[in-house]
Amino acid sequence: MMWMMLVLLYGVLKGVREIVKKKALEKNSTIEVLFVYTLLSFLIVLPEMKEAMGMEPRYYFYIGLKSFVIFLAWMFSFKAIKRMPISLYGVLDLSRVLFATLLGVFVLQEVLGVRQLAGLCFVSAGLLLLKYRPKRLRDGTTAEQPVEKGYVVMAFASCMLNAVSGLLDKLLMKEISSIQLQFWYMLFLVLMYLLFILMSRTPVKIGSAVRNKWIWLLSLLFVIADRALFIANGMPGSRITVMTLLKQAGCVVTILAGRFLFKEKNITHKMVCALIIIAGIVAAAC
Repeated sequence: MMWMMLVLLYGVLKGVREIVKKKALEKNSTIEVLFVYTLLSFLIVLPEMKEAMGMEPRYYFYIGLKSFVIFLAWMFSFKAIKRMPISLYGVLDLSRVLFATLLGVFVLQEVLGVRQLAGLCFVSAGLLLLKYRPKRLRDGTTAEQPVEKGYVVMAFASCMLNAVSGLLDKLLMKEISSIQLQFWYMLFLVLMYLLFILMSRTPVKIGSAVRNKWIWLLSLLFVIADRALFIANGMPGSRITVMTLLKQAGCVVTILAGRFLFKEKNITHKMVCALIIIAGIVAAAC
């Protein structure tokens, strides 16, 4: 089905984006990357401004709410990605499935069956296993430098907020077009990061960020991936459970990148954790 292919494309590009984010953050600060990244992304969709008009006033509020959620999520995730191995972040990012399920239960009043409960147990076990590394999973590498707990908390906070954003996407795409959602939420994001810079008086080297080729690539990947996801959300027959599973393709990308691009340690252990979590997602989605 076309919507499955679009979601799979989103998942792969999402993994690539995490790699590009880490490369971009090697040259510029978090807020520099975020502001220029969102500004360039908005400029890419700016030619579609005419098609983005005509929404009911209430939808501007809902999109503004989604934008604020993403504003916070990206602040947390970019700081976490800068300070932790990309392969570890990729596995932690799978926890958004746990948060999405809990939102479905408490917000949408969904009922969990036996398979869903079993799936959540697998997801939780995989995340807990990240903290403990049994001897049989050691691959002969030296231990990684411990990651500060604050950055792990930021990664989880980002996952929770991204789950909220995903829920809003599904609800909004029933009423508005993918062009309208992408245009307005990108505009609101640019304004929010600009307001943050002005209010916090954070020094920003715009010239340096604009010359950072990784930020340009990040913006392009972001626009393509989000458009694919929004279109898939709006297609009849698209199932959020299957979409959640397909999105996890990005985790495999980040783990492989950690091994071959960043020469990170303990890849076998992280892959095992990821497979346990993905097994839980499959159990819950089937």
